[in-house]
Amino acid sequence: MKQMLYEKLIQYILENQDRFYRVAYSYTRHQEDALDAVQNAVCKALEAYKSIKKEDAIKTWFYKILINECLKMVKKRKGILLTEDISEQGEAYYEKGYEQDNDLEKELDRLEDDIQGIIRLRFFEELSLKEISYITGFNLNTVKTKLYRGLKKLKENMQEVDV
Repeated sequence: MKQMLYEKLIQYILENQDRFYRVAYSYTRHQEDALDAVQNAVCKALEAYKSIKKEDAIKTWFYKILINECLKMVKKRKGILLTEDISEQGEAYYEKGYEQDNDLEKELDRLEDDIQGIIRLRFFEELSLKEISYITGFNLNTVKTKLYRGLKKLKENMQEVDV
């Protein structure tokens, strides 16, 4: 039973690695940090696969690990003082398959981190509200409230940009 679960987990990771990277990149905004977050999440998942209760829970269980790793990376990056001149950094990195409307991305970045995460998981990763609730650790009603409040704020901000 556990061996089958381990194999299903490996299969799930291999089939969805691009999605995981996209999620990590949306949180970290840095190629190396996103790659590190995905790698760390995969390692942790493979080490802790025995804690999965049901086969159906692999998706949300792995996303929870991944997002926690991303948040650690973001927190770590905020703690590091960058001493490089910004002009020395070279060209900005753009992720293929992750091109988004700059106005939308800028307005999304203005929202609170937890609301950003909920909107990204709901619309970019097409997760259900119940799955988002499990991943974020928020009550289902809290997820709904934050999602709708965030969408309302996003709409207001986008209308301001258009004016």
